[in-house]
Amino acid sequence: MGETMGETMERIASFSIDHDVLQKGMYVSRIDGDIVTYDIRMVRPNAGYYIDTAALHTFEHLFATYVRNSRHSKSVVYVGPMGCRTGFYFLVRDDLGNQQALDLFRETLAFIEAFEGPIPGASKSAECGNYLEHDLGSARKVAADMTRVLKDWTVADMAYNAH
Repeated sequence: MGETMGETMERIASFSIDHDVLQKGMYVSRIDGDIVTYDIRMVRPNAGYYIDTAALHTFEHLFATYVRNSRHSKSVVYVGPMGCRTGFYFLVRDDLGNQQALDLFRETLAFIEAFEGPIPGASKSAECGNYLEHDLGSARKVAADMTRVLKDWTVADMAYNAH
């Protein structure tokens, strides 16, 4: 591993997952104290297709808006896209539980699939740093695909080695 200021850097746990075999799904990536990080993999890594930036951006706005307004809002810590454009990280407090997190994400997908109207938080200046790059139609297609992927998903499937 690389070194910085004389110290050896540890390899990040998510970089230790074999991305060439990782399938679409929702996985428990790590647990840090009372924070659980979910790896929501929406396209297969290194397979040549990645989520379009505008679709990813719109999905992010709708995902964050929905979960931060849900009955579980106090448990939500962070929603953010992966730089590789293969999915999202979803961080919650452990009081939510894996089944509730999975159910909340399924609800989020239904919300995004049915969403019509202006994208929340997407106006110029005060709300969004890239207000011109949104694509609701493509975000809805990504949500529909993930709905199919997670249709029969269980908590047992949330382990990386389950698939």
